[in-house]
Amino acid sequence: MNLVERAGLCALHRLDPEVAHGLSLKALGAGLAPLPGPFTTPRLATVVAGLRLPNPVGLAAGYDKNAEAAGALTRAGFGFIELGAATPRPQPGNPRPRLFRLTEDRAVINRFGFNNDGAEAIARRLSGLQRSVPVGINLGANKDASDRAADFRTVLSVCGPHVDFATVNVSSPNTEKLRELQGKAALSALLAGVIDTRDGLERRIPVFLKIAPDLSEAELADVADVALASGIDAVIATNTTLSRDGLKSRHRDEAGGLSGAPLFDKSTRVLARLSALTEGRLPLIGVGGVGSADTAYAKIRAGASAVQLYSAMVYQGLSLVTGIAKELDALLARDGFAYVADAVGTGRKDWL
Repeated sequence: MNLVERAGLCALHRLDPEVAHGLSLKALGAGLAPLPGPFTTPRLATVVAGLRLPNPVGLAAGYDKNAEAAGALTRAGFGFIELGAATPRPQPGNPRPRLFRLTEDRAVINRFGFNNDGAEAIARRLSGLQRSVPVGINLGANKDASDRAADFRTVLSVCGPHVDFATVNVSSPNTEKLRELQGKAALSALLAGVIDTRDGLERRIPVFLKIAPDLSEAELADVADVALASGIDAVIATNTTLSRDGLKSRHRDEAGGLSGAPLFDKSTRVLARLSALTEGRLPLIGVGGVGSADTAYAKIRAGASAVQLYSAMVYQGLSLVTGIAKELDALLARDGFAYVADAVGTGRKDWL
């Protein structure tokens, strides 16, 4: 992180977190941040669910909900980005304040509640997007929807033609009863409908499933069974947690989903367990507490074919992304791996 980026972060941290979040997106969209493009080497370049990634470091959903800075983000160093979550109709989300920095814990709590401009508006922005890395959309459901499964299909039909992958998000803790869709019967039916909608698109795109870190062993086994049987292309493990174990910051008891450094161990254990349950038959994307090359590498060795981050940028800035990619390349070389794919799952037993 250079002095300019450090000063910018200090200035943003003097503001309300959600205001700072919005300003960072505006700065990106206005070209005020360096955009180096993705760092890549033959070792880092990889293919996940048919998507060619210049490096395996992606942007997690939640940062650019409305595709306002999507073009800039594709040039910011990421190997792929995920936007949203999008819902069929616009919705304001939960009342403010709904975003909290937990500085002492290097963490964030949010209870946004799928605030977004709606699928049609997001699709219009995506339709003219020039991109050099894969771009995905996180599918959500409106809070007042009578048929949430139908909402996922609607967003996919509207936004699907303009993206490279879509993620079914049944793991946000901020929409009441959404996580109930992770049950075996409900999830099977939901994914069957989404896959059917995907198959009706003019261009086939991979469909991912994003799961919670708070699943029991039995629930995780059910998710693995459904994922393997459903025809989805990858699983993202994991979303934010409801746990507050070990937190020190004054906002630790705020309602919402916790992300950032404290989530790393919990999410990586879920990732490794899912890797064991699926026996390498389904690509996994590791997210939760990635804030360094070491944590990214640990996720890969636990079973992830690629990783995502978001909260770490709150504390370390956008240059973190390129830094992780460069250091990850060095770690892979140090351990004798010719390609990212060669390292996937090689340290899984350490997390089981």
